[in-house]
Amino acid sequence: MAGEPIGIFQAKTRLSSLVEDVLRGKRFVITRHGRPVAELRPIEDAGPRARRGCARSARFFMADDFDAPIEDFADSV
Repeated sequence: MAGEPIGIFQAKTRLSSLVEDVLRGKRFVITRHGRPVAELRPIEDAGPRARRGCARSARFFMADDFDAPIEDFADSV
């Protein structure tokens, strides 16, 4: 297991303190009847979030036909 095992009931009753431990880098494996079912761990940094107005940057791309009507749309409704 990749972390400290903790029963699902105990995880439910101690969630706030477990999250504090996770923020410090600790990992937990949540178990049900002794079998691992989930992992509670820090999320990986996904990088900076998009800012408002980001569509103005040079990295933004939108196809020229983005808002063109879809020919067979009526058939799928």
